[in-house]
Amino acid sequence: MKSGISSWSFPGGLQGLSDYAPAARQAKAAGFDGIEIALSAEGCLTSKSNPAQMAKVAASIRSEGIEIAGMATVMMWDYPLSHVDKNIREQGLDVLRRMIDAAAAVGTDAVLVIPGAVDIFFNPAMPVVDYQDCMSRARDGIAAVLPAAEKAGVRMGIENVWNRFLLSPLELVRFIDQFESRFVGSYFDVGNVMLTGYPEQWIRALGKRIARVHFKDFKRAAGTVAGFVDILSGDVNWPEVVAALKEVGYDGFCTAEMIPHYTHHPEVMIENTARAVRAIIGK
Repeated sequence: MKSGISSWSFPGGLQGLSDYAPAARQAKAAGFDGIEIALSAEGCLTSKSNPAQMAKVAASIRSEGIEIAGMATVMMWDYPLSHVDKNIREQGLDVLRRMIDAAAAVGTDAVLVIPGAVDIFFNPAMPVVDYQDCMSRARDGIAAVLPAAEKAGVRMGIENVWNRFLLSPLELVRFIDQFESRFVGSYFDVGNVMLTGYPEQWIRALGKRIARVHFKDFKRAAGTVAGFVDILSGDVNWPEVVAALKEVGYDGFCTAEMIPHYTHHPEVMIENTARAVRAIIGK
């Protein structure tokens, strides 16, 4: 397995980095094998970037001696595939298509997909969506984009997030399997299931469907987003997680997604996280 760090873990990352090279350099110095990049509304990698501009970003990252671990975007929270407004759903489909194109342009084969949301806890202005409607709209949205993903050779990894949707590993397995395509898989987040389940059980159920893995840690007693803590300081049973990943034959990136940043000296978080991830995966 390889160690990665999300670009969102760097100051300004959630808004869109203006230059990936410094973050890549810092990640490499800390000991990471790769950095997960993001398609953003602003910065040097946006939905308006052309393939040449995207290739330039990719080259700047690789010139630092580090790989591109995958691609994500916060914009699917703004334009959920499950939204009640068809126009917003269409914008979400456009974001997903552009992310797939961008992944192909930068040379990575997996994108993180938010499939929809019954509600978005950090954005109460978003309407609550009926669970069955969320399911049907998410299914239709993924199906609509699947031909583009297959053509580009990019896997859409459905992430388990706090969206009150796809709440068990068996439900996620059924959701993925209905598409009958290796280009729909799981972008599995270890920390996100800790509130209601056990990540090692999810990993064993998902098996070969796992395209990428996110590392986070969580203290169950907190019961809110305040429960997300530094890796190795929460309640995740990391030996069991690694054992499960090895059992299912996963050998890809384990990417730390560390939000929020330290209030002071955020660079220390990158270094601490790198040490923790390397210790967990045995590198």
